[in-house]
Amino acid sequence: MSLLQFATEARELVPFTNKLSRIDHGLGQLHADYATALYDAICLGSEGLGGKAGRKVLVVISDGDDNTSSSTYAQALEQALRNEAMIYSIIDVPIEASAGRDLGGEHALITLAEQTGGKSFYESDGGLDKAFARVSDDLRTQYLLGYYPKDQEPGSAFHRVQVKVPGAAAEGFNIRHKAGYYIDAAGMGK
Repeated sequence: MSLLQFATEARELVPFTNKLSRIDHGLGQLHADYATALYDAICLGSEGLGGKAGRKVLVVISDGDDNTSSSTYAQALEQALRNEAMIYSIIDVPIEASAGRDLGGEHALITLAEQTGGKSFYESDGGLDKAFARVSDDLRTQYLLGYYPKDQEPGSAFHRVQVKVPGAAAEGFNIRHKAGYYIDAAGMGK
């Protein structure tokens, strides 16, 4: 696990570690700011996961507002897909009244999760502990299917993925998957 902060800028507070005490110390260093670099943080976190083996999960806790990133939503989504990162969005709504909410930001967090095969949760549905428990439960109840595409040209083109379950069986499953993938210059799926 690593810990990133995204206020005026996105930066890594704690590099990857399995020591809970280091993460706890990093959590104590988090501070609020007037700015939010959400998309920069998603790019940074996705790139950090890119070289890792196994399942790659990026948990984002935010209201979805982004007012200072140099990266765009599209760039953040592309980095997550290129680095095979599943985004789990925990949406914190500090102002419940619709006039004070960033509904566009909330929608962006929901869509990022859906497009990368992750899921979104609202923090208000039981607090952060319950939201993290739901992420953990979701990760423990997944199946991974893989395939090798035939005759795909390497490059920057995005290759869409569609998953179907035949017949009545489809109603018995909750199917989520990333929207697609990119092929790197070596021809391997990314």
